[in-house]
Amino acid sequence: MDKSRFKVLQGLTKLRQIACHPALIEEGQKIESGKFEAFMELLREIVAEKHKVLVFSQFVRMLKIIAAQLKQEGYLFEMLTGQTRDREACVERFQYDSSIKIFLISLKAGGRGLNLTAADYVILYDPWWNPAAERQAIDRAHRIGQDKSVFVYKMIAHETVEEKILELQKRKNALVSQIITTDAGVFKHLSAEDIRGLFS
Repeated sequence: MDKSRFKVLQGLTKLRQIACHPALIEEGQKIESGKFEAFMELLREIVAEKHKVLVFSQFVRMLKIIAAQLKQEGYLFEMLTGQTRDREACVERFQYDSSIKIFLISLKAGGRGLNLTAADYVILYDPWWNPAAERQAIDRAHRIGQDKSVFVYKMIAHETVEEKILELQKRKNALVSQIITTDAGVFKHLSAEDIRGLFS
């Protein structure tokens, strides 16, 4: 297990990327994604009803694919990743500019310290190993000053590694919820049988 850890994580990451959008693996190719189409349909409905929405993904390249589509369709949005220099300006624009309904946020950049109470919808584009990290992301919209009900959607591609991650989370919830670390940290607590189940 220890010797194979890097290769297993690498393989699982690729499976997760394919579930998000095959273009994450096949760069430059025009590939369709049912999950992405379902996501865009949901996003259009939320914005059409004048709501504000936070969209989280662990993969910055996935956020860039979403951003490209939003630009093509003429939507205004903010995006926050590890490369964003002026986080506060992004937050201010989203919070107070009524024309900006969408905020794209990477998990690592947006896990802590953000107050985004203007949002009343949260979409987790891809599931994460650690439920505690997901809760931290969702909590960005549940800060002091939130006066609306917040609706949360988790996008899961049917019959993919994403479904298996959810099943694994249910079985290991008590253990995994205590680990607020990286994928590698969670991996240490998985058995060989758990790993085989993810790849089967």
